Amino acid sequence: MQALTRRDVARALLGTPAADALASLPGLRRQLLAAGNPLSAAFWDGAAATIQAVADGSATIGDVQNWLEATGTEPSRMIGLHVWDDEDERSPLQADMHNLLVAHLEELLAAGVTDPDRLAAGDAAALQEYRRQQEEWMMSPLPDGRVPMWAVSDEMDDQFLAEWDAAEAEALDELQAALGELPDRPLPETDLREACDRVRAALKQPGWPGGLLAACGGLDSRSLPRDDADLWLTLAAGIVSPQDDLEDDDDGGDEPDGPDDLTEDDQAMLALCALDHNDWLAAVAALARGGPGTPATEHDLARHVSEYDPDDIDDQADAAAAMFGHAVRLWQVLGAVDDAGRLTPLGWWGIPEALQRAWAPRP
Repeated sequence: MQALTRRDVARALLGTPAADALASLPGLRRQLLAAGNPLSAAFWDGAAATIQAVADGSATIGDVQNWLEATGTEPSRMIGLHVWDDEDERSPLQADMHNLLVAHLEELLAAGVTDPDRLAAGDAAALQEYRRQQEEWMMSPLPDGRVPMWAVSDEMDDQFLAEWDAAEAEALDELQAALGELPDRPLPETDLREACDRVRAALKQPGWPGGLLAACGGLDSRSLPRDDADLWLTLAAGIVSPQDDLEDDDDGGDEPDGPDDLTEDDQAMLALCALDHNDWLAAVAALARGGPGTPATEHDLARHVSEYDPDDIDDQADAAAAMFGHAVRLWQVLGAVDDAGRLTPLGWWGIPEALQRAWAPRP
């Protein structure tokens, strides 16, 4: 009992049915007092209030997390840009880093650096300092050279990429199965040549659409692919999976602070990145089945997404239409969709090919 920390007691109480935890508080407090580990009146008042709120259903997750953090050794749920997974979902690496941080916070508490009663009282300066201590530890090298923040973020990046690759592979299999049921889609070489002539000229000019297309395709306008099909498919695949960031403006201004400060190209890039595999799969499979002349406006594409996922609600369909609007405008530049918003022979050949290129396994 003498070695129990406030965090230990708080977690044990939260792991007990609330009514039982409330009933046990007086006895538990007496036992800790007898063991020479009385904690403090502020801790016990906070425990009683929090457990009572849990018992009557008025406590939020945030309320419980704040009480845990007020013990002085529970890490904040979010540190910098890192958010800890729930305990039962943490990887071994994340669990190890979390435990090391807890141990560090326990050392600070034992040394009197952290005052948990000030945390329990909601003292703004104490809370700010508590979070600063955690950020400082996360950004400091461990004895083995690892920096906790980068170690956990690199692992999460790797996990995200693995999940993304798996989703791409599954979507690619579905797309190829759908295309396998269709007749051959011939390459209209004259249309391709004329489209690429226009695109090459556009890429050499500043502003829209050249800058956005080049960023999507990851191309330098000064060294474009010589082969028309390669150029066209690179740009069309980039609309599905943008490869590069937009070039900074030449005015040297500050980074945009919010949605109102984004340029049209910024908004387009964000919208394209927000479309997921199922969105593209539903839209492109429908266009491939329909063939040249198929309506291909953003609203048509959003409808295909809704039909693919019947649980999609109206506001989600509206959001998909807004995002697809940028893709449709770029497809029109590439000659894949005509001015009337219908799929062209070039688009019938090229859009499914571009989607397969975008989802091809990484080398």
